[in-house]
Amino acid sequence: MEEVAPGVFVTTAEAYVTTTTVVAGADGGCLVIDPAVTVADLDALASWLSARGLRPVAGWSTHPHWDHLLWSRCLGDAVRYATPRAAEVAVRERAGLVSGVREAAPGHDPALFARPRPLRERRIPWRGPEALVLAHDAHAPGHGAVFLPGPGVLVAGDMCSDIEIPLLDRESADPFGGYRRGLGVLAAVPGVRVVVPGHGHVGDAAEFRRRVAADFGYLDAIEAGRDVADERLAAAPAWLRADHERQRALATAELTEASPARTAE
Repeated sequence: MEEVAPGVFVTTAEAYVTTTTVVAGADGGCLVIDPAVTVADLDALASWLSARGLRPVAGWSTHPHWDHLLWSRCLGDAVRYATPRAAEVAVRERAGLVSGVREAAPGHDPALFARPRPLRERRIPWRGPEALVLAHDAHAPGHGAVFLPGPGVLVAGDMCSDIEIPLLDRESADPFGGYRRGLGVLAAVPGVRVVVPGHGHVGDAAEFRRRVAADFGYLDAIEAGRDVADERLAAAPAWLRADHERQRALATAELTEASPARTAE
């Protein structure tokens, strides 16, 4: 665990470089955001919390992908929340999500998996630092980043990563526009001093701005059909390069559709 700001702790799992964020609150309660990834990881998280005298009183899932919908009995019976749209997707796509977690991280209790309660408020209800929900549809439907104005910590979900390019929701009606709008929501947050990506490493205020600029630069290049000069692709694993190629193909198809003259050529 690394204390990235007073009372805000982040741990990084070996699997997928996935982060878990813990925010300490009143009377030993804590908010747990995206606990991940393996059963052993969640057991270790529970042991660390217990040693610190902390107990989860609320949970938050930033978006409806299997690795962000996990929970364990050792974490207690805290209410877990997500945005209404994310919670709806978790219900609708439960069969596929369960299949994904069983294949990638077996052993999780299916009775506790993917059970977030829809939160219609802008603030997560709990006795601790103010936690504001920033909802958008960039990476996934109902993606809900969390901003802690007091310590200036932005828990960005699967965005603003130093190791992953922007990963679009390719099934949405407007993948590129939706991602730009979501990234704009995060970029407009005032007072970000620490950024915590869902996968990758914690960054300071300057790093947050650098990542936002890099993400917009990636989108600009790929939508214009140009070669992408992005350091995150240089040592990217095969799955990330494959997603990049799919996004390039999607951008090419959109360019072709928007330009009949180019099609004629």
